[in-house]
Amino acid sequence: MAGRHHDHDHAGHDHGHRHSHGGHGGGHGGGHVHAPASFGRAFAIGIVLNTGFVIVEAGYGFASQSMALVADAGHNLSDVLGLVVAWIASVLVKRRPSSRFTYGLRGSSILAALFNAVFLLVATGAIIWEAILRIMDPAPVAGVTVMVVAGIGIAINGITAWLFASGKGSDINIRGAYLHMMADAAVSLGVVLAGLAIVLTGAVWIDPVVSLAIAGLIVWMTWGLLRDSVVMALSAVPPGIDPEAVRGFLAARPGVSALHDLHIWPMSTTEIALTAHLVMPAGHPGNAFLLGLAEDLRRTFGIGHATVQIEGADGPACHLTPEDVV
Repeated sequence: MAGRHHDHDHAGHDHGHRHSHGGHGGGHGGGHVHAPASFGRAFAIGIVLNTGFVIVEAGYGFASQSMALVADAGHNLSDVLGLVVAWIASVLVKRRPSSRFTYGLRGSSILAALFNAVFLLVATGAIIWEAILRIMDPAPVAGVTVMVVAGIGIAINGITAWLFASGKGSDINIRGAYLHMMADAAVSLGVVLAGLAIVLTGAVWIDPVVSLAIAGLIVWMTWGLLRDSVVMALSAVPPGIDPEAVRGFLAARPGVSALHDLHIWPMSTTEIALTAHLVMPAGHPGNAFLLGLAEDLRRTFGIGHATVQIEGADGPACHLTPEDVV
């Protein structure tokens, strides 16, 4: 195939622990990309703990006329749904590719993160509306009950956050679960302080004001998740990768005189793909070049699924050469 000017060569197609293999016009390789750690047990424990707490918190919230407790219970309920969605996505990303879904269902983790962000914002809107109504029509609040129930919430949310702490740096799905649990622990602390203030002052307006503060914290914590998940859904270059650095790296490979049609995007919340056309006047460099390129991309940039097309310097120009053509 070395004499062809538009060979399609694949480098770095890593699926779990599959070994490199030859393919049409080139080779597949680039080291092994390990699947994300399984958090199935963490999801199960977190869902059970938080579901039980939601029931208790909502019951005491309505009984004690505490909008802060009801608001916190509503947010915890949305987190239960978020944990369920994230858990389902963590299972779907491991599904094998098919003739229709050639990347498998890896993109489901991105959709899960986006769903969680949107759902949280919608739930927060309901909390804000109810708090405003309560400010206009205050009701007595059992401050001690609020403090006790919210104190239990601090422990449950803290334990759940700890279950996801080890994966928060490598997967936006896990990071979303971790951040929400940490935010819930902080929110529960705020509710405890509100209950204490009500006991000391008797000012019932403190409860809905704290609800609004809780809503503001949720929006602030969720905004980053929404931004990152939307960016991923639009196939943008992952934030941890400098596309110019990747371009410079490819251009500096021996025998490469030019490159174009470079694309870098997330296949899932943990896997990154790349495609590029390399112009090599000397012709096809062989599989060793492709395997080495894939391995270097994986080690240097964390790009585990790279597809490279080799083009000669003579012959018709590639129609994808202009930078503004996709």
